[in-house]
Amino acid sequence: MADIHFVRKAMIEEQEPPAATTGVAGWIRENLFSSPLNAVLSILSLGFVVYVLSALLPWVMSPTWSAASLNECRELIGGGHGKACWGVIRERWLQLMFGFYPKELYWRVVLDFALLLVAVAPVLFNTLPRKMLIFSAIYPFLMPWLLWGGSIWNPVVAAAGFVLGFLAHKYAKPVLGGLTAVILAFLVPVLWWFLLAGPVADGLASVLPLALETVESRNFGGFMLSITIGVVAIAISLPIGIVLALGRQSDLFIVRSLSVGFIEFIRGVPLITLLFVASTLLNIFMPPGTDFDIILRVIIMVTLFASAYMAEVVRGGLAALPRGQYEAADALGLDFWMAQRLIIMPQALKISIPGIVSTFIGVFKDTTLVSIIGLLDPIGLSNSIRADQAWNGVVWELYGFIALMFFIFCFSMSRYSMYLERKLQTGHR
Repeated sequence: MADIHFVRKAMIEEQEPPAATTGVAGWIRENLFSSPLNAVLSILSLGFVVYVLSALLPWVMSPTWSAASLNECRELIGGGHGKACWGVIRERWLQLMFGFYPKELYWRVVLDFALLLVAVAPVLFNTLPRKMLIFSAIYPFLMPWLLWGGSIWNPVVAAAGFVLGFLAHKYAKPVLGGLTAVILAFLVPVLWWFLLAGPVADGLASVLPLALETVESRNFGGFMLSITIGVVAIAISLPIGIVLALGRQSDLFIVRSLSVGFIEFIRGVPLITLLFVASTLLNIFMPPGTDFDIILRVIIMVTLFASAYMAEVVRGGLAALPRGQYEAADALGLDFWMAQRLIIMPQALKISIPGIVSTFIGVFKDTTLVSIIGLLDPIGLSNSIRADQAWNGVVWELYGFIALMFFIFCFSMSRYSMYLERKLQTGHR
């Protein structure tokens, strides 16, 4: 019997994949019901979520936004306790946001934080025009003037100190050498700020008085205070942490010893202790009659605390780099600072992104500790609100609102860090 062979002359048309493997059904099958164990766990988890939402949603969906007191809330919900009293948020949300800042000056706070978004945008997203970085450099001097007010010449002469330090370094380096130029770049601004800035600002104010209404620090509070402390501490702690990390790895004994001593001392002391030092002890070491703003003292201590932790995060990134990167920089003939700026530090910071953002989130959440030293952050304001007889007994609503606001800020930072990691990903998956 002869063999019969069949050769296909036409290809079969491509068919659609099974419906159970694509779309929503495919995702559910792959992620929730891929095995008997996963199916059981998914069903149990779904039941737990339904149980929680069935108890939570009636509490949240409470018709008490118009209430003016806790008693009115109870009347609106029929005398029960199973629903939230949102009237306290409607009545006190401005206080939770701005503290006791004058109401007619709220526009300054809103403008200040709107400009903050403009200032950080070119730093966070390099697709924006680089010229916007000029405003990013100006904003640190504009922010305190908008919040605290006073003469416009105070931030101007403060910025002039940095300009003088830059000019001193630029013109001293070719003549006196790099180390002397760095020392002058540090000494010239310090001498300017301590000796000349005050008289120059007063003289300019007498000639051209441009000023905003002054607001005392005791009027600061709520999320405005937390954001102010958090943003300043986050922005300053990163460069200080980088310097400390480099100092800890330095071959110079004095520089390494000072860096190690500072980092270990700060990391070994609780933040609340540093805040008590800022609020009570720091004025003892100042000259008599010195008025050192309490918020400025807190910002300094929180910044130093964050810088010590940031230094260890950056040092971990530096330690993770292969030795070949340093050797490649030496082979290219780069000096120390050029090697750090162009080769070492960009890679170390990319490796350290998760730790850096975790430190940022921790610093922002730690701003609530200032309530212990008498500053009225959102937690401190919630205590004063509950001290009002009309709202005595309201707890979960206030803390829930505060937690939601902190979650929005911290979750945004976390999402941005993940976006940045994906953008800078250069390895193979």
